[in-house]
Amino acid sequence: MSRRSAPPSPAAVPEAGTGARPAAVAREVVKSYGTGAGTVTALGGVSAAFPRGAFAAIMGPSGSGKSTLMHCMAGLDAVTSGTVLVGDVDLTALSRPALTRLRRDRLGFVFQSFNLLPMLTAEENIRLTGRLAGRGADRAWFDTLVDSLGLRARLRHRPAELSGGQQQRVAVARALLTRPDVLFADEPTGNLDSRSGGEVLAFLRQAVDAFGQTVIMVTHDPVAAAHADRVLFLADGRIAGSLDAPTADTVHAAMRRLEG
Repeated sequence: MSRRSAPPSPAAVPEAGTGARPAAVAREVVKSYGTGAGTVTALGGVSAAFPRGAFAAIMGPSGSGKSTLMHCMAGLDAVTSGTVLVGDVDLTALSRPALTRLRRDRLGFVFQSFNLLPMLTAEENIRLTGRLAGRGADRAWFDTLVDSLGLRARLRHRPAELSGGQQQRVAVARALLTRPDVLFADEPTGNLDSRSGGEVLAFLRQAVDAFGQTVIMVTHDPVAAAHADRVLFLADGRIAGSLDAPTADTVHAAMRRLEG
């Protein structure tokens, strides 16, 4: 993939390609905690659009609101005001049961802590999301994920018998098994060594390039962000810029400016 770099523009907001409906959109999203004088505003009116079939990273200093934005986009946290869309569905207008179904059926999640069930084998963990959704997995797709992630020899092992990198690859396979509209990844390499983290990131890149998956990842790591097509920067709960075709060096430089 051709990679060009440029400094982030302070007002830049990711947009979908011409004529393409974005996979996910935030419109003037505000998220506040507390009331009265104790109110803390984590997001102060954030708008962003994430194209289909692209890999986006969200970065910012500690307390910038990057994880809060992802949680609101994924329907894990309710917004105080504003609108969040996944495709043409307004998450902010859904009832709790409808939101639960949408997260189960149309979204995938990968977290820093893996969140595997210890009593289940790797294969059972991978298949869990499909079973909860009440539908069987496409065997060919299951095989593609398992082989692409190098898990074939580990399917009968339980999480305690797997390395951290293998556990995270199981979590990625589980998240992708139902072919979600969007895969949300919150610090997916935070508990991994550089080699294992690189393997996970390489597969997320492959999922976008080979399978057309949409990935939105929160990270603090410039090396991880360099796998993305675009990086969105937040500071103090607001958009602080974006960077196309990032490299580790250009992301690091942008973060130093934000933290300076």
